[in-house]
Amino acid sequence: MWRRLLAGLAAVLLAVTVSVVASPAPSAEAAAPAWLKTKGSKIVSATTGATFTIKATSWFGMETDTCAPHGLWSITVDQGMAQIAGMGFNTIRLPFSNECLAKRTTNSINTAINPSLAGKSPLQVMDAVVASARKYGIRIILDRHRPDSAAQSELWYTKQYPEARWIADWKKLAKRYQKNSTVIGVDLHNEPRGKACWGCGERARDWRAAATRAGNAIHTVNARLLIIVEGVQYEQDGSITWWGGGLRGVAKKPVSLTVKNRVVYSPHEYPLSVAYQPWFSAKNYPNNLTAIWERNWGYIATKNIAPVFIGEFGTKLETSTDKKWLAKLTSYIKTKRMSWAYWSFNPNSGDTGGLLKDDWYTRQKAKLTALKPILTPKKVAYPPAPKPTTPPQPTPAPQPSSSAQPSPDPSVGKSSSASSNGTSATMTVTSAWPGAYQVGLTVKAPANAATKSWRASWVSPGATSIDSAWGMDCTLTNAAKTTAKVTCAGKNWGLDNLTPGGRVDVGVIVKAPRGPNPPKLSLAAS
Repeated sequence: MWRRLLAGLAAVLLAVTVSVVASPAPSAEAAAPAWLKTKGSKIVSATTGATFTIKATSWFGMETDTCAPHGLWSITVDQGMAQIAGMGFNTIRLPFSNECLAKRTTNSINTAINPSLAGKSPLQVMDAVVASARKYGIRIILDRHRPDSAAQSELWYTKQYPEARWIADWKKLAKRYQKNSTVIGVDLHNEPRGKACWGCGERARDWRAAATRAGNAIHTVNARLLIIVEGVQYEQDGSITWWGGGLRGVAKKPVSLTVKNRVVYSPHEYPLSVAYQPWFSAKNYPNNLTAIWERNWGYIATKNIAPVFIGEFGTKLETSTDKKWLAKLTSYIKTKRMSWAYWSFNPNSGDTGGLLKDDWYTRQKAKLTALKPILTPKKVAYPPAPKPTTPPQPTPAPQPSSSAQPSPDPSVGKSSSASSNGTSATMTVTSAWPGAYQVGLTVKAPANAATKSWRASWVSPGATSIDSAWGMDCTLTNAAKTTAKVTCAGKNWGLDNLTPGGRVDVGVIVKAPRGPNPPKLSLAAS
């Protein structure tokens, strides 16, 4: 979704009470799970025919500048996996970027508590995630979330990452895990949108045709993988849905692969707090949602065409509107017996938050309670972090402290507000770790007018660069000096959604020795 990523807080883990119940730890070599295939609207074991419902969450980070799952500055891979298994999930949707696949190094991994990841490439870190998932009985869906680590792309290719590279990288991953049935499927491209069309016949933008080419190519390497195909933003009649959410075209033009019974369709679905859709203001909301879902993608399962895997849905669960939406969606999923993936495990998703709090340890109980109709928690031991006996091996990127219990940056949690021409904004230093900090920025339009433009800025002593930003463009002046200044201007959804009374939650990661303490926000808006 167009929410983008906020990085987590490196916090003292042992000071927090967690609800994971101790039980025997998983074996180091769990039995290999069965490969899967499709049968009508079901996903089933390729060997026994038993129905398998994917109950997933996304653990993101390998698509960002860190090129590693986020949170490994605070927890180990096994600790994250134990949490996910204990919550009741059986699958992880693992986002990555093509850029990260080619890199030799990662960053923001605390090698004091993850010593086995010291010096590893992103692909080797991916191997470690897959191995840990297998120990805990969890499957993996690989999700090509971005071509490069800076931003999503509306089409499956860019000038720097053409279609040939996209397919070649998918074949490379298919070969890498060819004999490992922990990796059950591939989500070909995250959220096709904009010019992407379904079955229009134009090679440069026909997503259905591209998915067919990629799926067949992947199956030449491993024919047992599920091929997960998202929808498009604009339907043939011009109507709009979520990015990747439009799958009406499947009715007349399904994806047909050479290897049969492997295609799974995957819409994304979000509530009003993420972005406005006209159905949220209907008088019969939320009872109107079922018909909308059925029309856009639910019919695929209802008519037994293929399985539906709702690849992303999530919310901070802070408003009554969102609570009604989630209750309706979980009821729909349960009734239809659909597969799904919750966005996200990470606490640092800008507009949805996650299933953990910022310490990467404490569970968001209200969200897990809301998911209870479709999720059954288990008793899983929470493994302790290794106690380092030697200093951690250095890596070339900014590293968290060598201690497993780093001292928090005093700027974390500090806020500053400003207003201009009726538009108001509040910036908060949401988290920090050695070498970087993150700001969440909430911008609100006047009640009676839209915000046409906005620009926010603050002084960030010693800042050296902008890592990534979402919902806005950010620049840095006077880098590395005490007068270094971050300036961000709203763009795309970070501006378009500021209709009268509208609000957006945007953010940025800044590379700096510490966050601004105290922060002081300036705002110019019209």
